[in-house]
Amino acid sequence: MSHPAFELVRDEAIAEINSQARLYRHKKTGAEVLSLINDDENKVFGITFKTPPEDATGIAHILEHSVLCGSRKYPVKKPFVELLKGSMHTFLNAMTYPDKTAYPVASQNLKDFYNLVDVYLDAVLFPIISEDTFEQEGWHYELDSADAPLVYKGVVFNEMKGVYSSPDSVMHTQSQNALYPDTTYGKSSGGDPTVIPDLTYAQFKRFHETYYHPSNARVVFSGDDAPEKRLDILDAYFDQFDRIAVDAEVKLQPRWNAPRAVSGTYAGTIDSEKRRDGMVSVNWMLDEPEGREETLSHGMLSYLLAGNSAAPLRKKLNESGLGEGVLGGGISTYLRQPMAGVGLKGIDPSNAEKVEALILETLRDLAETGFSDEQIDAAINMFEFNLRENNTGSTPRGMSYMFTAMGPWLHGGDPLAQLSFEEALASVKAKAKGEHFKNEIRRLFFDNPHRVTSTLEADPEQGAREAQAEVDKLAAVRAGLDDEAIQRVVARTERLKALQEAVDKPEDLAKIPTLSRDDLERDIRTIPTGESAIDAARFFYHDLATIGILYLDVGFDVTVLDSEQLPYMPLFGRALLQTGTSKEDFVSLTQRIGRTTGGVAQHRALATRSEDGQTAAWFFLSGKAVADKFGDMLDIMGDVLLDARLSNKERFRQMALEEKAGFEARLVPGGNGIVDTRIKAALTEASWVAEQMSGVSYHEFLKGLIERIDSDWASVEAVLVSIREKLFNRGAMVINLTADADLLDRAKSELGQFVGKLPGGKFERATWRQSSFAAHEGLIIPAQVNYVGKGANLKALGIELTASASVVLRHLNTTYLWDKVRVQGGAYGGSSRFDLSSGNFSFLSYRDPNLLKTLEAYDGAAKALRAGIGEQDLTRSIIGVIGDLDRPEFADAKGYSAMWRILNGTTDAVRQQRRDEVLATSAADFEAMAAAVEAVAEKGRIVVLGGEAAITAANAERDGLLTVQKVV
Repeated sequence: MSHPAFELVRDEAIAEINSQARLYRHKKTGAEVLSLINDDENKVFGITFKTPPEDATGIAHILEHSVLCGSRKYPVKKPFVELLKGSMHTFLNAMTYPDKTAYPVASQNLKDFYNLVDVYLDAVLFPIISEDTFEQEGWHYELDSADAPLVYKGVVFNEMKGVYSSPDSVMHTQSQNALYPDTTYGKSSGGDPTVIPDLTYAQFKRFHETYYHPSNARVVFSGDDAPEKRLDILDAYFDQFDRIAVDAEVKLQPRWNAPRAVSGTYAGTIDSEKRRDGMVSVNWMLDEPEGREETLSHGMLSYLLAGNSAAPLRKKLNESGLGEGVLGGGISTYLRQPMAGVGLKGIDPSNAEKVEALILETLRDLAETGFSDEQIDAAINMFEFNLRENNTGSTPRGMSYMFTAMGPWLHGGDPLAQLSFEEALASVKAKAKGEHFKNEIRRLFFDNPHRVTSTLEADPEQGAREAQAEVDKLAAVRAGLDDEAIQRVVARTERLKALQEAVDKPEDLAKIPTLSRDDLERDIRTIPTGESAIDAARFFYHDLATIGILYLDVGFDVTVLDSEQLPYMPLFGRALLQTGTSKEDFVSLTQRIGRTTGGVAQHRALATRSEDGQTAAWFFLSGKAVADKFGDMLDIMGDVLLDARLSNKERFRQMALEEKAGFEARLVPGGNGIVDTRIKAALTEASWVAEQMSGVSYHEFLKGLIERIDSDWASVEAVLVSIREKLFNRGAMVINLTADADLLDRAKSELGQFVGKLPGGKFERATWRQSSFAAHEGLIIPAQVNYVGKGANLKALGIELTASASVVLRHLNTTYLWDKVRVQGGAYGGSSRFDLSSGNFSFLSYRDPNLLKTLEAYDGAAKALRAGIGEQDLTRSIIGVIGDLDRPEFADAKGYSAMWRILNGTTDAVRQQRRDEVLATSAADFEAMAAAVEAVAEKGRIVVLGGEAAITAANAERDGLLTVQKVV
């Protein structure tokens, strides 16, 4: 297809992604456009700029935030938030990488999609990016009065304080910076909090002028929208620019002749009796991959080495007894020169050299012996299955294509080469059982001296030292200010706060394009669901197009277990798949799963049932396979359910250590979720169970369990055996199958044989003894930021709300909480959550520099809601909620969702009632929610996860408000 403003560079069909790919170059500016034409209704647009930073000020990251804070065409404070509030987007975000910044959007609604595209194009090409925005999103001095302390504030500044509070993040940054010291990859593109305040507004503006230009842009469209309109939309913007030369090349890191080492520390605690605070990682820089075959080979080699617990390198590290969890374990291809790395955390720092030696020795052995045919077959099958299934989960497929193409494209390569795979896969399969992977291990790791061994250990004083350094730096700044300068900073602070609190003009808000209520579907989208019985088990089935794959969920009711058995469930589920059976060890079992299926996994699901308030608690074993392997998958499931080797003490101990290390790694990146779970654990039974299986209580359980495994293994094994005997009962079982109609019929007889092998028995629901919690809690971790939560069960307070509450909270989250907690407070995020079935409500903040100030913001929410809402805002919030309800799912997720709704009591009738309530939301619902959050302000339970200094200061100011517990 020709267009007067664009030169057609390539036009070819890519069968693997069922797309016609057209590569264009804009004649006037040189902008490059990849137009993927396919039948995907989940339409995707993305514009990406090469943005290599020269330092660690976070300039690219701050700019990514700032361009979405108002533009020439949409001069409001937060058009991004208006889209969050009032669009039907299926994806809406922006990302800063070490060498690029990407702005992708997606929507199933064509009108909405064009709205998103227009707002994003105006944002990146014509942003306002005032100095006020720079200070708000980046950093600024804040001084509330002449005698108040001078402090740093800024959204990115505090976000990166959170990142640098995570030991895993510190380790990755240290390793990458050391591996690429002479290139942009040796700089922290997110920003180092100690360096961010060095960034000036002039530098910030210049960075945008330099890199945010069509001549430096790569654009992707994918979906079923009109191909010609894509080019019209782009030309309308690009035509306003002339071509310029943009020097954004990511220079290659010169190679070394000998390995290097780097060491560092992080803010953390030390157990003097048994050091487990160390981390070590061995990292290599690789050459640019030459094409799809090499990137596919890299991925397969990563899987063979460490892609699962049975992979030899991961297994060797886990079984060494030197640490608690594996770090990395593969080749990351998102950098121009890829980075390979693997290591171990939870080690005694004195054992770092032993871990390094073990990694190199294992790789050397594999370079000599290679991998078994079984290992190779499993890897090939898993990769081929995943490539053909093309299941990207909650991420739109078009976004996956966008980033796949972007790898080589960004650095002058062919964007289409990575989107096809048949030829490359055939070539790798042909080479795999020869010398290929042995040669690759030698080439990539032993003939490659460009290696860094990175070590990290805890420093108990580092957090206090860093905090004091910031205080001293600010004191020095203040000492250099005379009275007039101090008053200017105070005035600047007041001005910025006033701007943050100001309301956009209605006529400017009206410029943000939006759908109308008439564009919304009134009826729910249903999923075809049949129900019958197989023996004593409930059988749900869904006739959906699955390209010949059968998706199976086998569920068991967890309410048969005793209270004391619940914390074992995460490890019990892992043990089924990772301890082997009486007939094969776990390596052989893992390879068998890989050779014959698309994967078998386990998980747990919890909810408060809609109709009776009881807990729905289920354990699921899920798998996927093509039709001729479905019986093999059922055999595997039967073996692991009935014959898992629960006596495997050493493997179980390794998994317990990995679980503990995994929880501790989640504390900083997932702190708001941990706080939410802890708040609600005192409110409802289902939430209490979640706390036992995934929260701080689970972490405490793991610490005790690790000791008991060594001191009293017999009692631990007895619990595991008891769980199996109680749980796996076809009288308390569900089978859920999603496939094409002809496959459903063929599978039913095989399922009958499978169910018949399981024990039968009477189902008896256990009575759980719930533990109690302090009224308000302060959970201490070594961090520079906090996660502040407050919540209550509204039903227990006598408050009954409707589904309209979701509309009210969408408005609250994108207006009052966004402004108070994020914009004015400097936290990375602030939100509220409400579950209609349970009645649980919570306020949460993320990477928050404040504590009491945030609690005050929560307590002021009722007043904000009573201020009312305009018709335009109400419509936008309704649209946004409907967009959430109608998010697209692939066939496997649709089948699972339909089953889970039945189990938790959310019938289609309930869903339709809730949709009707959403569409009918009115001012009265805002008043009802105002009364609810007023009750939370008065009677809510507070949980804070954060640094010791912040929690101690809060207790000093509020007279012992929080009962303190040290988590790590």
